[in-house]
Amino acid sequence: MDIYNKRRRWKLIILSLATTISLFSVYYTNYIVSELKIEERKKMELYAYALKKLAEINDLEADMSLVTEILTHNTTVPLILTNKNDSILAYVNFNESKAKNKLFMKQELLKIKESREPIIIYLTNHEEQRVYYKDSTVLTYLFWYPIVQIFVFALFVFVAYIAFSNSRKAEQNRVWIGMSKETAHQLGTPISSLLAWVELLKSYPEIEKVVPEIEKDIERLDTIARRFSKIGSTPELKKEPIAAILKNAVNYMRYRTSAKIIFTLNVEINEDLTAMINKSLFEWVIENIIRNAVDAMHGQGEIEINANTLGEKVIIDFSDTGKGIPKRKQKTIFAPGFTTKQRGWGLGLSLSKRIIENYHAGKIYVKNSELNKGSTIRIVIQT
Repeated sequence: MDIYNKRRRWKLIILSLATTISLFSVYYTNYIVSELKIEERKKMELYAYALKKLAEINDLEADMSLVTEILTHNTTVPLILTNKNDSILAYVNFNESKAKNKLFMKQELLKIKESREPIIIYLTNHEEQRVYYKDSTVLTYLFWYPIVQIFVFALFVFVAYIAFSNSRKAEQNRVWIGMSKETAHQLGTPISSLLAWVELLKSYPEIEKVVPEIEKDIERLDTIARRFSKIGSTPELKKEPIAAILKNAVNYMRYRTSAKIIFTLNVEINEDLTAMINKSLFEWVIENIIRNAVDAMHGQGEIEINANTLGEKVIIDFSDTGKGIPKRKQKTIFAPGFTTKQRGWGLGLSLSKRIIENYHAGKIYVKNSELNKGSTIRIVIQT
């Protein structure tokens, strides 16, 4: 069961849902803004009509209450009144200190002219006046609201993701360390018992030839236990011969895999070249990569290992002729729990990534892969 893909699927579902809600919020807010702009235009047309009436009234005793009410009711929409030559006659709802600056008002007028057409007033004396207006303060705030909302939402998601990711990594580290220490502890008891039995078996000449083979397997179990015991602790790094380690690991795996698997080791680097590594853990990485390549080829194919140097770096490529890795999974194969096998926990490559990147300050990644043709896993470490 691919636990990682299930988690990834749920993350995508939640992200898609959140994105849909955000887009709907933006769309609905923009719809409201559009409707309010229409209403604001009507309001300004009524304002212009009131200005016209005010300019045309000659009777001082005429009832001006309605006109006055309309003109004084506008307290939010910045407005500039000009003649037909766009010379400013009056203005309302601008910052008083800034509005005293004629250059500022001219610049404001130019901005308004670029954004919308004016409302033209035709007076009875054939004089023409124009009303230019900006969006009201409320409308401006409402226009920016969805953008601010998305920014806050994105910031919240980012912070939550960082917190969740750090918490999950810390929990994974505790699980890794606890599981590794417990595995090493559990292996210690049967290994000690088997060593005692081997000493006893040496006293029986008829099975003397079998004892060395049993000792090899016990030594192997002891190596595995020591590997697990180092997880969670800072391993000791020494200068080790890379070519020799690769040869030993390949020879070990060659005799424990199908005879239909062909191993090719191209060591182009100097036999004496060394790198700062932990031999036991580094061999574990090589074995994990080879084991995964064997599984990908279903017990038949070719594994080619190329090692060379680039500056102060050692580059090791493991190429197989297996089924390949889909592009969308090339990063997730190193995640804990990722596996395509019916059995197994999907920890091999995840452990390898931890060993190379956390303990050796190197990199491990899928260099390239093609479906039904094979894949290449690359390791890069410092010399």
